Amino acid sequence: KESSALDHVVGFTVANDVSARDWQMRRNGRQWLLGKTFDTFCPLGPALVTKDAVADVHNLSIRCSVNGRPMQDSSTSQLIFRLPKLIAWVSRFVTLVPGDILLTGTPPGVGVFRKPPVFLKRGDEVQCEIEELGTICNKVV
Repeated sequence: KESSALDHVVGFTVANDVSARDWQMRRNGRQWLLGKTFDTFCPLGPALVTKDAVADVHNLSIRCSVNGRPMQDSSTSQLIFRLPKLIAWVSRFVTLVPGDILLTGTPPGVGVFRKPPVFLKRGDEVQCEIEELGTICNKVV
């Protein structure tokens, strides 16, 4: 139930939700899932921050940059669905067990939707940061 959903959350972390846009847009019939499931495509970290250590999970700044260039800059206050609603909805269709991780979405600024589009290339450095949760930095290989 939405009213008890957060009782089942241990904590929060940062995720870099990598997408292979060629697989999503031109291959595999535009089905998006395969383009997000390749090895190394969802780095997490730098830590799992327990929910009691986060002041307000629905009011944290969230940013992403590529090679130091800001790409996304928003707040978790802009999430389409608040976490209790998201968790309750997902649990209607998926059996959630300890260790499961739910990604909550991404702010505006995704490269493929920019004009002109921006695509990652080998050697690029992607930095994702959420206030109070930390920063992860990954090189594209």
